[in-house]
Amino acid sequence: MSDAAKPDPSDAELVLEYEFDAPPAKVWRAVTVPALRERWLPDCDLAGAEPESTIAGEEVRYRLRDSEPPFRESHVIFRIEPNEDGGTRFRIIQQACDIALPQAANSNCCLMRAAA
Repeated sequence: MSDAAKPDPSDAELVLEYEFDAPPAKVWRAVTVPALRERWLPDCDLAGAEPESTIAGEEVRYRLRDSEPPFRESHVIFRIEPNEDGGTRFRIIQQACDIALPQAANSNCCLMRAAA
């Protein structure tokens, strides 16, 4: 049967939105200055301490790695924009990474060889 269920792309993303009284520059520092970020997003939760990408003052993207097997990875994106009250609209977006898990060695898969 070829009607296999395909995962809904929206299932692979989690979005949280917050409003802060603090100005955007202060929130930006909290997510980009390592000593400040470490207090609430420790390096041990990251696949790498450096951001994967940055749009200064607006968006920073890190890669997370689970601490237990199978060590799945995801992206976490922090988006910052000023709100109408002079504070900050802060959006956290977590997206699953499309990483193929390795095939088990005993998968009973046939190995095809070219004729010599």
